Amino acid sequence: MGKALSLRQRALALLARREHSRAELRRKLAAHAPREELESLLDELSRRGWLSDARFAESLVRAKGARLGSLALAHTLRQRGVPEALVQSQLAALSASELERAREVWRRRFGSPPRDARERARQMRFLQGRGFPRNVIVRVLGGSED
Repeated sequence: MGKALSLRQRALALLARREHSRAELRRKLAAHAPREELESLLDELSRRGWLSDARFAESLVRAKGARLGSLALAHTLRQRGVPEALVQSQLAALSASELERAREVWRRRFGSPPRDARERARQMRFLQGRGFPRNVIVRVLGGSED
């Protein structure tokens, strides 16, 4: 019983710091318990509402959404083990604000249009590195306000 309590305490301590995806919590706790015991605990935490992939995805998007594009956010969510259906629903929610978020990231970093082709390429690479899709980047750098 002490082992199960210890595992539960570890899980709750991790969840008290921040939201985790189920896959992330499983990975962090795998060395501390047999797989069946761990899955049982994860099921219980989910049932009680203490562990939620949906809440984790919303939290991550809220925290990083202002700085990253949908491609980078989707990659991060998939990397953390969020189910594809949740990734797609988060992307759908972000699509409306993608252009404005890209403009804001660009404004904070550069603030003025590129002077030449080299500068334009540099600004494009920056926005691509932040995970914004190419069509959005072209609109931001083209100055299109529509």
